[in-house]
Amino acid sequence: MENLRDLVRPLYTDCFTVNTRTDAAAVMGKLLADDFQSIGSVDNKTKPQLIGQILFFWKLVPDLKWDVQDMLQDGNHVIVRSIVTGTPKGDFMGVPTDGTKSFAIMTIDIHTIEGGQIRSVHHLEDWATALRQLR
Repeated sequence: MENLRDLVRPLYTDCFTVNTRTDAAAVMGKLLADDFQSIGSVDNKTKPQLIGQILFFWKLVPDLKWDVQDMLQDGNHVIVRSIVTGTPKGDFMGVPTDGTKSFAIMTIDIHTIEGGQIRSVHHLEDWATALRQLR
């Protein structure tokens, strides 16, 4: 069985985590299928919408880091548990921030891989905890 974890890992290290070595939009453009769907508990995002959101987060949270804790593969699914940390500066989900407070939250993602690309991800992020930490 092919190791699909190696296909998913750059999404966290090169796209979600702010860095100076990659063009996050270009990397996501290759990793995500054209009909990609990011499926959350409230809304869904297309490939262009997710890329736009990540680029916005890079500006709002210049030290944003997604630290993978566990990465498991089951067939064509890759499950990732990560810890996300950052220090936002600006309006963060309705909370004014000035870069003096940080957050650390857990996320869980289930990626579906088809044809060598990420076709979809079901995700859950604990943003309510981040907002409590920033207040």
